[in-house]
Amino acid sequence: MAASDPWRKELEEERHQKNDFMLRHPESPFNSARVPFHELRYFPPDASYRVRARLVRVVHPQEAYLRTNRDGSSVMRYIGDLVFNLKAKELHLRVYHAGEGVGAHVFVPFRDSTSGRESYGPGRYLTLELNDSDSYDLDFNRAFNPYCAYTDDYECGFPPAENDLPVPVRAGERAWAADRNPRTPSTLVKERTAKALARAAPPPSKVKTTPSAAAKPTLPPRPVSKPRTRAPPAPSTRAPVRSSRRRGGRAQ
Repeated sequence: MAASDPWRKELEEERHQKNDFMLRHPESPFNSARVPFHELRYFPPDASYRVRARLVRVVHPQEAYLRTNRDGSSVMRYIGDLVFNLKAKELHLRVYHAGEGVGAHVFVPFRDSTSGRESYGPGRYLTLELNDSDSYDLDFNRAFNPYCAYTDDYECGFPPAENDLPVPVRAGERAWAADRNPRTPSTLVKERTAKALARAAPPPSKVKTTPSAAAKPTLPPRPVSKPRTRAPPAPSTRAPVRSSRRRGGRAQ
């Protein structure tokens, strides 16, 4: 494809702007969580991952709960399925609406056979704006990582099992760092739980050790003193006096 292709130029400009946002904006996950930044990583633009899709809506949108990296649930509305062809296969992806505040934008989380290797293991996202025709330009070159790919400070929803694609999608954003790329959503939850438990565990106590009997020095035998024959004193008629000496602020 020619370098002057408008689609490619637009895609590369979007990626440049996103890198600039991540580096400079105060609401960037890198700045808000104080994570050292390096540029986001992408697969090369590939027009074969840009396909036409149609939305087959469900008659009645259903409440759906997507598991999150904090082992909680993100509440969405399942509104239908995108149907499309990719790599000579007819595929489906469930589409979700996040509720008030997002307008006509919908959320399409997915995993594929690159997840946990070349791309972020727990899954990537696409967004679309609903239209009256229910026909869409589904461009996987615009797939992006959730913020929990960069820091544990954010809660992110995982794709449902129905959105695991049986093909590799080598388009869009790649894994940001090898040490932040768990293989699966469950792996991420386990790793995060282990970190939380380690932070909450009390520090190990210092145990004083006593030398063993074999290590104790041998003392010479004490001389045996004979009992004295002095008569015992007469019993006292005074009441015992309680000591008023203080140790550490308390009477003993």
